[in-house]
Order: sequence, then structure tokens, then C-alpha cells
Amino acid sequence: MIGRHGGGAVVFKNVQIFDGTGAGRFPGSVLVRSNRIQQVVAGCGEIDAPEAMVVDGRGGTLMPGMVEGHAHLTWPSSIEQIINDMALPIEEHMLTTAVNARITLDAGFTSAYSAGSLGERMEVALRDHIDDGRLPGPRLRASAMEKGQEGIMGVPEGHDPTHDRSIPGLQQYVRDMADLGVDTIKLLMSSDEGFSPGGANVLMYSEEEAQAVGVAAREAGMWLACHAQAAEAVKRAVRAGFRCIYHCTLADEEALDMLEEHRDELFVAPAPGLLYSRIHEAEEFGIDRATAERMGAVSGLEAMERIYPEMKRRGIRVVPGGDYGFPYNPVGRNARDLQLFVDLFGYTPVEVLVAATKTAGEMVGFDVGTIEERRLADLLLIDGDPTVDVSILQDRERIVAVMQDGSFHRAPPWQSFAGSSQDNGQ
Repeated sequence: MIGRHGGGAVVFKNVQIFDGTGAGRFPGSVLVRSNRIQQVVAGCGEIDAPEAMVVDGRGGTLMPGMVEGHAHLTWPSSIEQIINDMALPIEEHMLTTAVNARITLDAGFTSAYSAGSLGERMEVALRDHIDDGRLPGPRLRASAMEKGQEGIMGVPEGHDPTHDRSIPGLQQYVRDMADLGVDTIKLLMSSDEGFSPGGANVLMYSEEEAQAVGVAAREAGMWLACHAQAAEAVKRAVRAGFRCIYHCTLADEEALDMLEEHRDELFVAPAPGLLYSRIHEAEEFGIDRATAERMGAVSGLEAMERIYPEMKRRGIRVVPGGDYGFPYNPVGRNARDLQLFVDLFGYTPVEVLVAATKTAGEMVGFDVGTIEERRLADLLLIDGDPTVDVSILQDRERIVAVMQDGSFHRAPPWQSFAGSSQDNGQ
């Protein structure tokens, strides 16, 4: 899909390989040719590629590029620029979105599944520019605008007036988005405490509406994602065939049973970073502890701490990431979710790394997420061992190289060299 098609042959030597499958790190070498991983050699085995550029990893960790499972690239705030107004002029908004894509790639996220855009074609245009190599950014499953409730944008609460809520109207909306080139549609199956008190239990789409959207999406070959807090919202999404179900904060036993029964067909992403930042880091933006409690951040995070260890136990595919782009939770901080999975949900570093690479790679449906022969060459070279301490992935200085599609977005700061891999200490 990506249009760059690699940068020739590269050999990574003197690295500890974390291949994304859950196996422990092992010493070895990796050959990338064009945009694919051609050879993985464990131990001291040699790679015969005299034409390849050789990168000495200096004992660092070579791992798959991470996948952001709940991307909001059009949400404007980033670690480089805090923007308080979501409704930017379109020209500025599109440029800011492009910058956010680059920042996400800088952070080691080489692919992303969008959880909603602030414009119907903004992400489609961004995705196409990334695919053609005209802009840096993650491989993207582009979304249309979130549909269901306009509370996010400050419009009075209520059912979204921007699309026809009749069954034919909903199905036509799906077809229209397919014609625009959108990959996935996100619906707010329930509201949220952050929009209004008690909002998490307010259902936004009926069973009939959800089923109609599901049928239309399957006919159009599109994926569906949703914001679902209420237990019944989760159940409706499962029954309608949604691929990605976000939050699931109030999931009951029946909802968990349904998620487990359909675990080979769907993915879940809690997005704990937003709630954590509202509780601990948003006071300068007018959200003190009492406000965070009123917005459901405290109770929501506590509910996640109960629910997500159980989802892990049941083998439900849970991926990190989400809701970055708010002033107090900016784009570029994405890797923090991995640490929250460890600290709050009981994941080991290896388990959350698998979730952010192999499992999330399955979610986006690209040929990414593991270091195996014939896979796309989306790779990170890390100074240190994230299988022991995932917090190092939040430090840009520790992500010494980012390769996407066989080309370096960021090359190691030290000198790599050309020539035979065998002639240079292999």
C-alpha cells in the first residue's frame, strides 16, 4: 500500500531482536531488501548481502514499529504545539494534521487506526499523501467524522443532526463514505460522562440502526469502530459486527462473554491515557480533581482497572492507544499507554509490546507487527530493552532509528556503513 517501496538493502547487525510474537529477545541480524524483511538470522549466523548498507545496532533492541490503535490525527494539540481550539480554519487544520502524522511516526508508531476525524476527507487525503511518500506519517486506516453525538465539538447534546438517522439514510451514509475512500467509520454507540453527567449510559444508536449500519458496511467492504461505554452499547456493537470497540468501561458479564466469544473477529482499545491525563495533568487547562471526577475520569479509570485484566485473562484482543490530541493529552505522548497497561492493567512489558505490535498490526490489517521474513520492514532500533522497561519508548532519544517500508524516517545518529555485511564483523 505504501508508495515508497523501500530504500535498497539494509542489514541490521549487533542487535537484540524482539520479533513481536511474545518470544524473548535474541541476538541476531536482519536483512531488509526493498520494503520487506528478507532474512532473520539468530546468533552469529551470516547474512550474505555485499551490496547492503550495514547498521551496527550497538546491542540495542530491534523491534517492530508500533501501531496506534485509537488515532486522532486531526485532534490538533501535539507535544510541539498546544492548541485549545478544535475548530481551526481548514487550511491551518490540514497542515496541523500533517504535522501530527509526522510526530506520531517520530514516536515510533509506524501504523495507525483512526478513531475519528474532524473532517470527512481530511484523513483520506492525508493517507494518500503518506502512501505516495509525499508526507511522513503512519500507515493509516482513515476514518470519517465521528457520528452519534456532537458534544465533542461543543454543539448542544443530542442525536447527531449531520446525517439522516433513518435506516435508508444511515445505509446511504456508509455508501457515501465508501465512495469518498474512507476505510473505517466510527459511531458513538453511547455517550460519555465527559459530555454530560450520566452520559456513559445514554445509548445513541438503536439495535435496528446498528444492524443496518453493519449490513451496509459489510456490503461496502468497510470497517466499523465505535465509542461504547454502556454495556448495552458494547453488545449492540458486537452483534452488528463492529471491528473496533473503544473504552467498554461499563461492560458487564454478558458483554465480556460476547467479546470473548467473538475475540477472533474484533479488537478492544481502552484509551486510558485520556482519563489518566484528566486526573493527573489537566489542572492548568481548567480540569481539577473535582472536575475530573464529574467528567467520569476517576470512576472510568477505576472501572478499566477491573475490566481489562479480565479481558486479558479471557484472551480478548486489547490494544494500546487513544484519544491523543487534546491540550492536556497531546499527540506524541502515545507510548505512555504502554506503561499504563503495565501499571494499571497487569500486563507485563512483553505482553503490552505484543499488543502494540503484533495484535495491533492485525487490527489495522497491514502486513506489519512482527519481525519475520516477507513482512513489511517497519522497524525501530531502541537504545535499551523495552521488554524489561517499556517507559524507555517515551524517550525520543532512546528511539535511535525509525524505519518504515524499508526506508529510514530517522536513521541512527552514528555512522552506518556500506559494503559486505560479512566484511564488517558479521
